[in-house]
Amino acid sequence: MDRKNEKSEAKGGGKGGNKPFQLDKHEIIERIPNFHLLPKPVKRRVYALKRLQLQSANIEAKFYEEVHELERKYAGLYQPVYDKRREIVSGAVEPTDEECEWHSDQEEDDLAENLQKKAALEEKPADSADSVDQKGVPDFWLTVFKHVDLLGEMLQEHDEPILKHLQNVTVKFSEPGKPMTFTLEFHFESNSYFSNTLLTKVYHMKSEPDNNDPLSFEGPEIVDCEGCKIDWHKGKDVTVKVVKKKQKHKGRGTIRTVTKEVPQESFFNFFNPVKASPEGMDEELDFTIATDFEIGHFFRERVIPRAVLYFTGEALEDDESFEEEDLEEGEEEDLDEEGDEEEEGDFDPTVIRVS
Repeated sequence: MDRKNEKSEAKGGGKGGNKPFQLDKHEIIERIPNFHLLPKPVKRRVYALKRLQLQSANIEAKFYEEVHELERKYAGLYQPVYDKRREIVSGAVEPTDEECEWHSDQEEDDLAENLQKKAALEEKPADSADSVDQKGVPDFWLTVFKHVDLLGEMLQEHDEPILKHLQNVTVKFSEPGKPMTFTLEFHFESNSYFSNTLLTKVYHMKSEPDNNDPLSFEGPEIVDCEGCKIDWHKGKDVTVKVVKKKQKHKGRGTIRTVTKEVPQESFFNFFNPVKASPEGMDEELDFTIATDFEIGHFFRERVIPRAVLYFTGEALEDDESFEEEDLEEGEEEDLDEEGDEEEEGDFDPTVIRVS
């Protein structure tokens, strides 16, 4: 799935509904500047083209449904790989010498050797003893999260001791014939913070043209998500903090101190997502929900399949390259817009522009 479809899939705000779409000619006229200037026979042909476009959108929707089934099939093939990764990260198994062989360029070998020499000089004897006793890859997922800007912004200092107990992150796709969803699964070892060993986040998707705007269809989109209940041990809930407040009695003038729990920022708020209001969304809420959808999609498409590369930082170089390309394209668009502004005087109001 290309980057354009990744963006369209991460967007929110599905309208829902299953009524058959009916073309509204008046709506089309309002959307196309100077549509009324077209000859009637040309208008009729445009309507026919619109209907063909709608047929294309419906075919594309079926295509993405089959893509989802293919993803589900291959998820089963990936699973043994991810299970092995979990076992190595957690220290449940020690990889063989053969499994640890990695052939790299000579330049990378030289760099690694230099880093090893430097580390050996700086390493204290006590640290060396500790490293022998360590199992697996300590703080693997915590390090991954810290290396991803989108996730690092969610992390708070009080989250880090908990995420040290995170052993694996996986994705599960919906079964055949069921509504299109994917579920992020966060597997924890037993810890002193909560009794859950599995935290989940389900993302509901839609792969069909919107009844209100079917021609804008660009592929599957996330339309809703739901988290899970975290069974926190007493006094360990990092999503709230206790504040003390003094209250003065109006009649007697006595003062008492009351304690109150108030929400605080935490990565674990990810499992208690905000919901769209029936009255509509304000700009801030809309942004929060869209960001949540983006994070879910990023976990599924990038973090889970490429976790070790985020741990080492290698995947960050790829992401930065994409960002630079996007920036260059944006700059070109700005230049084009400036050029259009300079030519505004030559605008012909009789020209039909269809976006």
